[in-house]
Amino acid sequence: MANAASMREEAETIAVKALGFVAADPELLPRFLAITGIEASAIRRAAAEPGFLAGVLQFMLAHEPTLLRFAEETDTPPAAIGKALLALPLGGDDHEHSI
Repeated sequence: MANAASMREEAETIAVKALGFVAADPELLPRFLAITGIEASAIRRAAAEPGFLAGVLQFMLAHEPTLLRFAEETDTPPAAIGKALLALPLGGDDHEHSI
């Protein structure tokens, strides 16, 4: 069984690939920016924030055609993307919920 550090590293690798995939797609990028409220010029800065990479994977998982296309083009099993989400900060349900 992989340790938490290697699982997180693998999850980050998948999320960075997903971000590159979104950024390279002229239809996905504007949708991602609109949904997240991030300006294109702020993506690099936002990527350093906790939860950003989890947000990228949530974006992928929210739209099955995008998820499947990403999985196929990067040879990443779709289930690995969901598993990666859980290994990232703010990617699981183990956070406090505001009231």
